[in-house]
Amino acid sequence: MRLRLERWTAPDSTLLLVTDTAGALRSLEFAENETRMLRLLRAHYGDHALEEAAAPASLTRALDAYFAGDIDALAHVPTATAGTPFQREVWKALRAIPAGTTISYGQLAARLGRKGASRAVGAANGANPIPIVVPCHRVIGADGSLTGFGSGLPRKQWLLDHERRFAPSAAGV
Repeated sequence: MRLRLERWTAPDSTLLLVTDTAGALRSLEFAENETRMLRLLRAHYGDHALEEAAAPASLTRALDAYFAGDIDALAHVPTATAGTPFQREVWKALRAIPAGTTISYGQLAARLGRKGASRAVGAANGANPIPIVVPCHRVIGADGSLTGFGSGLPRKQWLLDHERRFAPSAAGV
């Protein structure tokens, strides 16, 4: 498998965008997590080639729009991820959480018809290879607290604040 990597400048960091030859997003990671990203790419795709190359313009335009305030701009970014069927089910459900809103792990498990599976949902959420586009940052603890985000809780808070700034009527689900 041939994959392409672009180091793309976001407002507060550099994002690593990994796409396949068809242009689908396979991985999105904050630059400080590059080692984790490379490990996951090996785990998911085995023997693969990763070459530095520009991401599709449609992806970078969508990211530009998102960070400029069009918080729904990422809704139609094409993705192709590995992962178990359960993980992919959780990741699909994450994309259905409206921008500017939050949901608890337990609520997400219940939406999936798996009441009581909040830990499994949390594990799948933590294994998400394309944060922001698959908005794992919108999942919070049952008590409303921020929990688990691979790039740190301050960045999770920044993403939530950014989305709420452009969706003023948004509230927790």
